[in-house]
Amino acid sequence: MTLERAQSLIAAALAAGRALGARPLAAVVVDAGGHIVASAREDGATIARHEFALAKAWSCIALGLDTRDLVERAEANTAFFSAAATLLSGRLLPAAGGVLVREDKQILGALGVSGDAADVDDACAVAAIGR
Repeated sequence: MTLERAQSLIAAALAAGRALGARPLAAVVVDAGGHIVASAREDGATIARHEFALAKAWSCIALGLDTRDLVERAEANTAFFSAAATLLSGRLLPAAGGVLVREDKQILGALGVSGDAADVDDACAVAAIGR
């Protein structure tokens, strides 16, 4: 994941949010190792939004799935996700708004978006990566 690509993804996610009339957003891109490459928080986004966006991106990398898929799995297997959240020091957040960034079949990183309802966050993230 290059810095240029990460910044482009963030710009696209925030633009999607503006087009949808979303509340102020935060967006974070992590590389395949879960390390932050770039992040941004719009004016007016609440103070926890950056941490939520990071947790969504990190959750994608940790489990290899978009967070909308993690939501379904968490609902079906609450005991596993409760244990996983504890094991992973609370960094796991199965809430829509995190998407994997792939090139061919290789995972390059993930984008997490937070600031509005989970479905809106997810729409912004999906739009940013062009799905």
